[in-house]
Amino acid sequence: MKRKLLALAGLLVSIVLVISACSSNSGKTVVKVGSKNFTESLVLGEMYALALEDAGYKVERKLNLGGTLVAHEALKKGDIDFYPEYTGTGLINVLELPPNSDAKTVYDEVAKGYKDKFNLIWLEPTNANDSQGLVTSKKIAEKYNLYKISDLVKYAPELNMAAVPEFEEREDGLKGLNATYGKLNFKSMKLFDYGIKYRVVLDGEADVTVGFTTDGDLTNKDLVLLEDDKKFWPPYFVAPVIRGELNDKDPEIAKVLNKISAKLDNETVQKLNAQVDIEKKEYADVAKSFLEEQGLIKK
Repeated sequence: MKRKLLALAGLLVSIVLVISACSSNSGKTVVKVGSKNFTESLVLGEMYALALEDAGYKVERKLNLGGTLVAHEALKKGDIDFYPEYTGTGLINVLELPPNSDAKTVYDEVAKGYKDKFNLIWLEPTNANDSQGLVTSKKIAEKYNLYKISDLVKYAPELNMAAVPEFEEREDGLKGLNATYGKLNFKSMKLFDYGIKYRVVLDGEADVTVGFTTDGDLTNKDLVLLEDDKKFWPPYFVAPVIRGELNDKDPEIAKVLNKISAKLDNETVQKLNAQVDIEKKEYADVAKSFLEEQGLIKK
């Protein structure tokens, strides 16, 4: 009987030691990382996941969730712990507040609104502003000395516009541009799919199109992003948004994510997007290579 008790005690000790070892190996909080369903968000989500794993966290990837409302609802419910969001999107689409062109004001408004309404925390923003813009070819820009949207009003009657779905109807599209800059009477306006809009400008089928300021295609020196000199479009700086409970429980997570944000600006994100969308590399490989190059994770 004594031997059986000793054997049982030994077994219990072994179990405790195994559990302790597992606990110490798992180390830190399990973190659920989300993203939306487009290249830039996927690359950022994977960066976050890799950096946290490198810092000792166990990570569950819940990337490619869908659009803004899907990702936001998942965050509110706790299905994910954080994901990359854009200040302008948070202001207009989530909080339903009026647009504002001042980047700091927009960030302050979304930071306060998200904390008060949802107990969600905006971490430090990047210098990457994925706003909208108008894009022309280098050839057209040089021909008309066209580098600002305010100059486009004068030359629009000579230029063909490659529009994208909803551009003519949306208040943050042609309607708003006309109200801010004066009527843009393009020579013609045809609808094109997002995937070919830049190609038709480069091929000369159109002269101007709608773009996003961190599009990978803008790494092409034959394309020119016109300056939004009257600041029609609000800023859309990207930043991680994290659940307040997790941020309070483990503030080290924010430190890891903020180090990534400090390395990102428009040119950098354009290049990252181009590697996926143009060079056809896997977004996970692009994310890993960037973090290694920047010394944010170990090789």
